[in-house]
Amino acid sequence: MAQIAFVSDMNGYPWGGSEELWSRAALRLVGEGHSISASVAEWHPLHSRVRHLIESGIRVYLRPRWLGMPSRIIRKAWRKSRDPLSLAVDALIKSEQPDLVVFSGGGPFPLVVEGPETCIARGVPFAFIAQSNWDALWPDDEEARRYREAMIRARRYYFVSHGNLRLAERQLGCDLPNAEVVQNPFNVGFDTKLPWPKTNGTVKLACVARLHPPSKGQDLLFDALSEPQWRERDWHLSLYGEGPSRDTLQRLAARLKIDRKITFAGHHPLVEDIWREHHALVLPSRAEGLPLVVVEAMLCGRPVVTTDVAGNGEVVTDNITGFLTKSATARSIGHALERFWDNRSRLQEIGEAGAKAIRQWAHPDPAGVFSDKIKALI
Repeated sequence: MAQIAFVSDMNGYPWGGSEELWSRAALRLVGEGHSISASVAEWHPLHSRVRHLIESGIRVYLRPRWLGMPSRIIRKAWRKSRDPLSLAVDALIKSEQPDLVVFSGGGPFPLVVEGPETCIARGVPFAFIAQSNWDALWPDDEEARRYREAMIRARRYYFVSHGNLRLAERQLGCDLPNAEVVQNPFNVGFDTKLPWPKTNGTVKLACVARLHPPSKGQDLLFDALSEPQWRERDWHLSLYGEGPSRDTLQRLAARLKIDRKITFAGHHPLVEDIWREHHALVLPSRAEGLPLVVVEAMLCGRPVVTTDVAGNGEVVTDNITGFLTKSATARSIGHALERFWDNRSRLQEIGEAGAKAIRQWAHPDPAGVFSDKIKALI
């Protein structure tokens, strides 16, 4: 049996969608008898998903968090010493002597390149999962050089969308022959079939995303919905999720005078319950990987209105299974919403088309597929 170590670079939140792939694969592998360890940022109290990893027999190593500092500032602060993540990787390798280290990153490149560099220096094979990417994230020449030299030596460089893989190759200025696109697991049943919600005249929209406008773009959606024509229409928007900008977004909704049509519903653990009550997903993201919420909404038979960033256009077909914006701007989102509104009598039909299409695209067990890929690297 293999010794496999997972390293998550999530630092700003106790848990998120980017953690699903590696953690579910880790649970599969430990259930098969492999020796599994994981390094995660320390939170008090521990998130329930981290406790579940421990209870399942995974040796979890907790490391200090960086209080939200950008990676470039981190590198300057630790110029003469080593950052907590690379120290954690070094300690993990010494303690566990893994056959493979799997890094999971929220972005296209390791948060701290010293982690993979430590593996290279110690002769330990590694892989990297890149969950998200965005056009504004371009490393400078020195950063790009180090990323190229490190990541070309990964056993596999996993991306969750072809769009983000192509963007990363542009950002690094090179081909990535070791890259591969994989699917994230989802939180609804593959065969889910929900009845269409009763309307009572009101079109119910849901935005299921962390309350973080720089990535999820809720401010753009608010701007679009504040246009004069939307004041006369019968709609309601529920925002599901928590994040660092809840108060600011509430203030923005009030400032735009649309707060009476918006509910901040917080985190809801049962995704299917959201889609029992709502007619469509609206996701105005500026940056993504391939969102779980898009796949989940489509599996539940709900049309999607979203920006054509990252992998969204790989699963949503414009005017057939949903509505894609040309760019992440309030004007572009407004145009997509107009087309959505003009087709509101066809929303159930569009949702059914999306449900059929996503089942042709998605594997029923992405975590199982990924755990098999990890074993094949050893």
